[in-house]
Amino acid sequence: MTISARALEIADKVEAFVRQTVIPYEQDPRRDHHGAPLDELVYEMRDKARVAGVLTPHVLPDGSHLNQRETAVVLIRSGLSPLGPLACNTMAPDEGNMYLLGKVGSPALKERFLRNLLDGRGRSAFFMTEPAEDGGAGSDPSMMKTTCRQDGNHWVVDGRKTFITGAQGASVGIVMAKAEQGACMFLVDLPDPAIRIDHVPNTIDTSMPGGHATITIDNLRVPADQMLGEAGEGFKYAQVRLSPARLSHCMRWLGACIRAHEIATDYANRRQAFGKVLIDHEGVGFMLAENMIDLKQAELMIDWCAGVLDTGSLGTVESSMAKVAVSEALMRIADRCVQVLGGTGVTDRTVVEQVFREVRAFRIYDGPTEVHKWSLAKKIKRDWKAAHAD
Repeated sequence: MTISARALEIADKVEAFVRQTVIPYEQDPRRDHHGAPLDELVYEMRDKARVAGVLTPHVLPDGSHLNQRETAVVLIRSGLSPLGPLACNTMAPDEGNMYLLGKVGSPALKERFLRNLLDGRGRSAFFMTEPAEDGGAGSDPSMMKTTCRQDGNHWVVDGRKTFITGAQGASVGIVMAKAEQGACMFLVDLPDPAIRIDHVPNTIDTSMPGGHATITIDNLRVPADQMLGEAGEGFKYAQVRLSPARLSHCMRWLGACIRAHEIATDYANRRQAFGKVLIDHEGVGFMLAENMIDLKQAELMIDWCAGVLDTGSLGTVESSMAKVAVSEALMRIADRCVQVLGGTGVTDRTVVEQVFREVRAFRIYDGPTEVHKWSLAKKIKRDWKAAHAD
């Protein structure tokens, strides 16, 4: 399947917007206590993206989506700045939440909750992960402690959540809880007095507004018609969201590492040491050559996994493989870029140090590398046993 001319045109427009309009905002001081962009900055950039015709560019005017391979060429370009996905409305968790709502939501839920997200006029949060000290769900969602029970025409939700990206300042939440029937998902308007933000920690990454909050949900009453899909199907819906969302992260951070490599390459071709430019020293030139290899391998892995998802497969195995391969490759790239820049690489004089921090966090969220490897090893064992069954 080839990438359509329409998708390539959209991607070119997104790249031009990010390079010309968004990158100058990287030094904008409108940040919160630990460096994440304030909503004032986010919505100012989105207003400009709306005028430029690149807001939510992967969703077409008729509501249909570009396919995953086409989405990749667009989201990679949006990631050329850590602010690009925020400006273009392709950032997590909103992009994944919009995808899930589009796949599972009823027409009424789409009209009430999806429209503002597509228009870039609100942010969302996905409430799944729970505190380790409570024995709650992390990489293993079957450990979920948050409960929901039906009470007339409402559901009542109680529990705690943690690392809820963007919860502070979000207008829409997707809350996951466990009922007798199994896992359920609910759409809620935010803020809600029954959903209390206990703490927003400082974290190594600073690209996502609202931080990664710890939440207490106390007697949250949700109308029954705000359940997303059917009771007991929450884990299935989570996979509908998570496999493409993992890949979308790979796309965006590949874009950021392309930019970091550009900066390191420019520096290596200008900076003199020991009588010649840095790139002529094998120690530096070889690092940039290795970056070129890793960038291409990451691009090919993303394209392959996107092609699998475009067949209609959930792609859980493929997205796990892509998450491991791409996140580890991008970490190597970001680390080399810092090294090439030397002292400058550990300062905020360029975006490279932020890309390094963001990609380091990426190796953990949406499933740490080790969890995905463990899952893949289980599949290898199942396949072996099936092939050797009597």
